[in-house]
Amino acid sequence: MLDKELYEYFKAEYNKAFAGWDFSYIKDRMETESVSWNYEKRVFNATRSVHSMLDMGTGGGEFLRTLQPFPNTTYATEAYKPNVSVAKKNLEPLGVKVVEICDDEELPLKSNVFDLIINRHEAYSAREVYRLLKNGGYFITQQVGGLNKSELNVRMDADINQEFKHWNMKYAVAELEQQGFKIIENKEEFPTAKFYDIGAIIYYLKIIPWQIPNFSIERYFEKLKEIKIHIDQKGSLVIKAHRFLIVAKK
Repeated sequence: MLDKELYEYFKAEYNKAFAGWDFSYIKDRMETESVSWNYEKRVFNATRSVHSMLDMGTGGGEFLRTLQPFPNTTYATEAYKPNVSVAKKNLEPLGVKVVEICDDEELPLKSNVFDLIINRHEAYSAREVYRLLKNGGYFITQQVGGLNKSELNVRMDADINQEFKHWNMKYAVAELEQQGFKIIENKEEFPTAKFYDIGAIIYYLKIIPWQIPNFSIERYFEKLKEIKIHIDQKGSLVIKAHRFLIVAKK
């Protein structure tokens, strides 16, 4: 492709619509190796024996919907404004109360309400999680670590986001223990991630803006061209993801 054609292709991928927390557009164009635990199964099993539950960072409610039938009291929070209306449309007809939030440190929810709080790849305040849980309640979270896909930043000649660089299992466990949680389980792994075309990388960097803050086609055009050549030659770009799981009890 000529540079003009390539630029237009890059822009078209960047401009593809994204709603909720739906990665279906690039589902078959990237993959991340499975970790040794199964977050979904752990959460599903936990929901069978509780009366109240909160899903933090529900996105558009895509995962939460798979947990039906819900506990009698089920809430979901979401901070990304475009997702709030999607989540309400998907979840409120099912009896889930969706709450828009703007500050992880001050959630507009009552204390000592939930038997279970779940959180997949969402920011949280350990203090707030502790406040919201009943005594004996559980917090189950799978987090994206601060070194997630950092090799992509290196390939793009972009700084690693310092805001999250510290975020790993050891740090998160220490925070929770400081609040008074008992850690039941904790694991951390660096599974392989693969991108099979440059368009998937561009789309990913748009919808995950904290990976490379201020990402734009114009700013990174030459680096994107280099990565495209690499993928064309090798079949994929192979890098490391960063995941950790914590199960904690109040």
